[in-house]
Amino acid sequence: MTEEEFYKLRFPIGEFVIPENISAAMQIECINDIESFPDRIKKEVIHLSDHQLDTEYRPNGWTIRQVIHHCADSHMNALIRFKLSLTENKPTIKPYMEHLWAELIDTKSMPIKPALNIIDGVHERWTILLKSLHPDDLKKSYIHPEYNKEYTLLEAITLYAWHCNHHLAHITELKKRKGWD
Repeated sequence: MTEEEFYKLRFPIGEFVIPENISAAMQIECINDIESFPDRIKKEVIHLSDHQLDTEYRPNGWTIRQVIHHCADSHMNALIRFKLSLTENKPTIKPYMEHLWAELIDTKSMPIKPALNIIDGVHERWTILLKSLHPDDLKKSYIHPEYNKEYTLLEAITLYAWHCNHHLAHITELKKRKGWD
């Protein structure tokens, strides 16, 4: 496998880059991506067998099962980061070791239904919160100590919309390669 092929498997929609100009239309599109994610991921995975769920989306990558549980973990953390940013002044968030969380027994072997239920609930609450934000709220931020970076909530909206689409593409691209559609 070439480096380019491996990169495409790892980043099927490209790496995340904070957009220079985030228009109101882009903000709405990103919120819509976050809102629709639970239905889109369920559509792709609900019918898969355990064997399919335990297939890595790339060599030495996570399985589909791990990706689904990771999205539940990540998006729970995201909602908390947004709430901290809205209620505190530039909070420093607590990063987590996602690659280690992905190796825990619940992520590697549990059925996906509980994770899909979490994604449903978190995204419903998150979307209501995102749609209620005023322009001043979008300027609020948090500090990510792992990257030594401050993210505004508007930037974070684009990041998490990308995150939804990034992991959904891992699943859809694997299904295409395997002929599971």
